[in-house]
Amino acid sequence: MVALSASAYTIPTDAPEADGTLAWSSTTLVLVEASADGHTGIGWTYGPAATVRVVADLLADVVENVDPDDVPGAWVAMQRRLRNAGRPGIGGLALSAADNAIWDLKARRWGKPLTALLGTVRTAVPVYGSGGFTTYDGKRQDAQLAGWVHEQGIPRVKIKIGESGGTEVGRDLARMAAARMTIGEAAELYVDANGAYQRKQAIRVMQAAAEADVRWFEEPVSSDDLAGLGVVRDAVRPDVAAGEYGYDLVYFERMAPYVDCLQVDVTRCGGITEFQRAAAVAAAHGLEVSGHCAPHQHLAVAAATANLRHLEWFHDHARIEAMLFEGAAHPIGGTAPVGGGAGNGLSFRGTDAAQWRVG
Repeated sequence: MVALSASAYTIPTDAPEADGTLAWSSTTLVLVEASADGHTGIGWTYGPAATVRVVADLLADVVENVDPDDVPGAWVAMQRRLRNAGRPGIGGLALSAADNAIWDLKARRWGKPLTALLGTVRTAVPVYGSGGFTTYDGKRQDAQLAGWVHEQGIPRVKIKIGESGGTEVGRDLARMAAARMTIGEAAELYVDANGAYQRKQAIRVMQAAAEADVRWFEEPVSSDDLAGLGVVRDAVRPDVAAGEYGYDLVYFERMAPYVDCLQVDVTRCGGITEFQRAAAVAAAHGLEVSGHCAPHQHLAVAAATANLRHLEWFHDHARIEAMLFEGAAHPIGGTAPVGGGAGNGLSFRGTDAAQWRVG
């Protein structure tokens, strides 16, 4: 029998954060605990606190009689329960966190690292530093990027552009130029417009930013504009990437022909179970995948994925996970070590987190 429970924690950001299409001052982590035979596994997602009710009201009862080792059976039961509620959105968030927790539970029951169950193709996961929010002034952006590249030795970093829905292109270009100055010639510069630009606008921006030598152009246009992603991909030098909003396998199959790299988020796509399937879809199209945000939730499955390019070490989530989980990793030299110990190697600091608990 598997017992599921969930709780939510809203943590203020350390400074105002925004990208091209959204601004926020806090982030909510939804933790799912899966228990059986005196062991408890943990999984989480980032999204509305209402995700807790989806776990409690829709998912918990369908896994009560599932063998804790039968993770695929649990996943199928939960996925079917979401049929009328809807898989995209908070249904997908709940499914993902629960699947991650059940995988962790299985590993802990067997007293093995999660990587021992999934298998590995690498013992350390390549990462890129991600932040550079549009709300940052030049001093804060410089300090963040310099810390990643020159102190931690991370050779690839990303900033947000597309400020104010793509209406501040001059500042976008100035910030890209400043980022290149900070990180030097050797490090790779990535940018993320979060869908703020129009098709030809995105192409013009990259032409104007040629001297910044951008290598990764994330969501230059809306992820819903698949044809537009393809138009931009074929016209610009950097790789075009998208996929972070994928909640099911069909999403990735539809998007694959239009991008250079598929982003997959293990806290949205359906958990570890579906992440591996999405990676297979990408491989069938000759593509690599990149793990989106939630770095510690990705580490084990990233280590197991042959066609992984890298994992996003997102400032907001990396900070929260270091605060809430004992055993958090610290990337050095461009990679993050995969934790040892049973399960995912993390333990939740419930006492510390209590001050941010919702409800």
